[in-house]
Amino acid sequence: MPSHAPTGTADVKPANKRGTARLAAAQALYQMEIAGSELGDVIAEFEAYRLGKEVDGLQFREADAAFFRDILSGVLREQRRIDPAVHLALTEDWPLKRIDVTLRAILRAGTYELIARKDVPARVVITEYVDVAKAFFGDDEPGIVNGVLDRLARDFRPEEMAG
Repeated sequence: MPSHAPTGTADVKPANKRGTARLAAAQALYQMEIAGSELGDVIAEFEAYRLGKEVDGLQFREADAAFFRDILSGVLREQRRIDPAVHLALTEDWPLKRIDVTLRAILRAGTYELIARKDVPARVVITEYVDVAKAFFGDDEPGIVNGVLDRLARDFRPEEMAG
């Protein structure tokens, strides 16, 4: 579970099933990086105990489990492409390895969607992951997510981002 538990701030929009899957994917990617958990174990844990379940008195929203699995497996499959792209989109003084683990997970998931989920409009991907960042951070991080994913969308989907 991320060190930054969702803050529940009022400006965060209620999530739909895919939005909930994105939030859970960021948490799962965080867990995988921090604990070294395996993909199959994390998917099984989230599907059995978190997605749509009550945990510590908190009701988790129902999520699109197939979308959740796709994000996780896609980030792992495409990580050699994702990490250099995110690294280049960040400012020179903040390389990927120096940013917060939760923020890194959010950027990886968003970048995966920009690369591989052409069925989701780029602007929707950006907005959704800014909302995920707002669930964990209150300061500059949502702006960083917006800037990095916007830059990457212009690289990966220039036709959508023109104009």
